[in-house]
Amino acid sequence: MEHTSENCRSNCPINYVLEIFGDKWTLLIIRDLMFKGKNTFGDFLKSDEKIATNMLAVRLKRLEEFEIVRKKVDPNNGSRQIYTLTQKGIDLLPIMLEITAWSGKHDTETNAPAPFLKLLDADRKTAEAKVLAQLADNTPR
Repeated sequence: MEHTSENCRSNCPINYVLEIFGDKWTLLIIRDLMFKGKNTFGDFLKSDEKIATNMLAVRLKRLEEFEIVRKKVDPNNGSRQIYTLTQKGIDLLPIMLEITAWSGKHDTETNAPAPFLKLLDADRKTAEAKVLAQLADNTPR
């Protein structure tokens, strides 16, 4: 979806991000794609946050419209779709790492793996490269 004055309240960069990600589900879907290797509708439904099927469908469609994710038919099961991050979606990695680092620092109950948080704190570039390598391995061809 192209950014226009009709579909965005203002041209403020923060507003633009909020127009795309300003709900409680969208970043969780990106998290699942980016860090947890989830890539099907059913995978997303199994996440701890328990998103409703109708909400998930709406969020995935919106992410497709904004070219953050793409979907393809699963070559092993023609009735299932596989979702992957586009380059635009992958470009969110530094932001997602910052959010993870901030939460790891301030949330005493975080379930982020301690070794990953330690790596993120010590060497952000290596942590980013590790995630990028995992994304490349999980991308359906």
